[in-house]
Amino acid sequence: MTGIFALWLPILLASVLVFFASSVIHMGPLWHKGDYSAVPNETQVRDALRQFAIPPGDYFLPRPASSEDMKSPEFSQKVLEGPNIVMTVMPNAPWSMGRNLGLWFLYCIAASIFAAYITVHAVPAGVPYGELLRFSSTTAFIAYAFALWQMSIWYRRAWSVTLKATLDGLIYAAITAVTFGWLWPR
Repeated sequence: MTGIFALWLPILLASVLVFFASSVIHMGPLWHKGDYSAVPNETQVRDALRQFAIPPGDYFLPRPASSEDMKSPEFSQKVLEGPNIVMTVMPNAPWSMGRNLGLWFLYCIAASIFAAYITVHAVPAGVPYGELLRFSSTTAFIAYAFALWQMSIWYRRAWSVTLKATLDGLIYAAITAVTFGWLWPR
């Protein structure tokens, strides 16, 4: 059996290639350009919300106090009146792409490590190339895409956004699998 530490090169290279592929996908005029719409009357909405000084965090509006409250006519009325919002409030500070890109690269490394770990334990030495690709691509796909579906199921994120992110995950999984296949110890 191949040891996980013998796979440092395919893990690192797959992470770098996925990182660059994701940069091209997200910075280019490809399929993510229209993922988020502008809020109508953005200036007025921002001015109205600013006075509340909402601290950074995740919020649900309206939010029931309990399961009993969720069943109450008052809560039902709030839902009917709207707006119904799931939102993340970020700190009032300049956005740090360096921080986000650094964390994304660490995530790419973690995804590659898990793909290597599963593959090294599922595939014996000398296995045909296709078997290696099957395990590494499936694990990488799960890491990059599958969990995103929960956002559409539970928080009503547009399925079009989730499906585009799933396509990204499929591309990242293919990059990971091909890199592993190329550099896998023989």
